[in-house]
Amino acid sequence: MDQPGTPPAAPPRTPAVTGDALAALVHGLAGDTRLVDEVVAAARTQSPEAARLHRQESRHHVAALIKAGCRAFLRTGEPGDDDFTEAARFGAEGAALGVPVAALLSGAHAGRSRILEIAIGRGRELGLADDVLLQGLLRLDRYGNALARHVLEGHRAAERQLNIDRRAARIRLLRRLLLGEENDEDPARFGLSAVAHYHCVVSDAADPARVRELEQAFTRCGGVLAPVGGRLSGVTPRIPGFGEKPGSLVVTTPPVPLEKATEAHRLAQTALDAARAHGTTGVCGVVDLAGQTALAGQPLLAGFLRDGLLTALDPADDFHQDLAGTAIAYLDHGQRLDRTAESLHLHPNTVRYRLRRLRELTGFAETGAQLTVLETMRWWWALWAWHRPPA
Repeated sequence: MDQPGTPPAAPPRTPAVTGDALAALVHGLAGDTRLVDEVVAAARTQSPEAARLHRQESRHHVAALIKAGCRAFLRTGEPGDDDFTEAARFGAEGAALGVPVAALLSGAHAGRSRILEIAIGRGRELGLADDVLLQGLLRLDRYGNALARHVLEGHRAAERQLNIDRRAARIRLLRRLLLGEENDEDPARFGLSAVAHYHCVVSDAADPARVRELEQAFTRCGGVLAPVGGRLSGVTPRIPGFGEKPGSLVVTTPPVPLEKATEAHRLAQTALDAARAHGTTGVCGVVDLAGQTALAGQPLLAGFLRDGLLTALDPADDFHQDLAGTAIAYLDHGQRLDRTAESLHLHPNTVRYRLRRLRELTGFAETGAQLTVLETMRWWWALWAWHRPPA
């Protein structure tokens, strides 16, 4: 019986209420993009070698792993192998891109610790009882241990496929040639000559089978290809012919002497990132990507253009998105209404109407009045920066 003057005891939590609150916590974790950023930052800080992986791809993996873990948590029973497909893929792609398994696991453990910290804080905010929160965290921790095991297994399987021992020497050589690191790998050992000229190559391939295929194709041409700085990179005397477009993007430079390879590699990386932002695939030369590459190197100016020319557009407005997309297509197709309409599967009158509405909002060029080259570049760049903001 309660003593006089003391508040009545809180009613005990029912299993349904507790379960609902715990499920709400997990649902919140699954859909929180800020959580993904927190976990990526923790993993990259803890493991500098894992940070060599491209940030956006790391973010994609982390988001998929968190969603898979939350789905498994909300089901009854323990997770099965199907729940760890993304973890095995993460390990395999890490091996394909030359990241040691210890670095991947270090990053995974740091990310798991950050998730647990956040989950504890949010669980207390939701009023979860300590014993319920503890049971939930223990289950999340068991999932984390199983996840790390599948990352390890995926990495080892890819290592066997890629013949990692012979690959290590190629990586050392390319880190010397492309990153300027000091080591004793001799280019002549791989058939490279100090007086010859070579294309620099960078690819976004990450799937182990695709990486192995590209490495072998360039090796047959006398080239050396291996992961460097989180990207498949290398030098080659000639570009292999591909019967069909490779599923990945491959960017190449014109031939340069080996002493220029570091500079050429840096340019190829910038071009690769610019081409990826535009959804480009296949084999592309940096000359063909010159415009995108030059613009990608000035993100601050792109933001100034976007904010200065397109301030009247609202990114949350679907119609405004249509206006910007139509204007980009219009500029891409030589400011021709018929070609723009055909590319967008629209009637020319619809294109004309959208361009008129955009002109009313932003001052965009009148239909039929040809923009100069510099005016076209200015509007195209602003529209692209607005329509496809950086991830």
